[in-house]
Amino acid sequence: MRKFFAKYRLFAIVFSVISIVIIYFIYDALKPEKRLPVYQPNMVNPELVDNTLLDVKKYHTIAHFQLVNQNGDTITQADYQGKIYVADFFFTTCPTICPIMTKNMAEIQGSILDDEDIMLLSHSVTPQIDSVPRLKEYALEKGVIDAKWNLVTGDKKQIYELARKSYLAVKTDGDGGPYDMIHTENFILVDKEKRIRGFYDGTSREEIQKLLEDLDILKNSYSQ
Repeated sequence: MRKFFAKYRLFAIVFSVISIVIIYFIYDALKPEKRLPVYQPNMVNPELVDNTLLDVKKYHTIAHFQLVNQNGDTITQADYQGKIYVADFFFTTCPTICPIMTKNMAEIQGSILDDEDIMLLSHSVTPQIDSVPRLKEYALEKGVIDAKWNLVTGDKKQIYELARKSYLAVKTDGDGGPYDMIHTENFILVDKEKRIRGFYDGTSREEIQKLLEDLDILKNSYSQ
């Protein structure tokens, strides 16, 4: 009996290894592919959603915009056509969360440098202060790469309406007037169809890691 097992030992080991490999590939093939949700206003914390959008259940996309970046160039959705991008809201004189957010956005920039499908977009919430020269100075200071990351300024009401009605990123109400001020830590992941695919705390290391993982998931979904 011992001689019998010794004779077929190698065969048994090889057969076991092959069986494990086959089972793994079958499991991997049958495993549901992870996909990101497409966020609609009715899926988001109502505190973050403008009253006019609370009941919207489908077809929500980022509205058209026309703003100016750190180089004085006009930036519109055409510049993000066919791109995945991460958006946020900041101001250059912010002493609290913005420096952390900008540092984390710069880390994301480093991760997507060689990826032509992904860009970044940061909106100033104090456009009256953040002029083009000021944005350029800030961009140089923070290592912004123009081809990947636009810091934009422009009409305050347009920017605030984008934050509240398009990106669903702000809890406070307001009309974009001179005394209206928004301050949000949210990073928003937007797909090539201008739909929201994720919200992340831009001050959290764990959330930034999750965003990077979700970027891979979203990008891979276009190659399926």
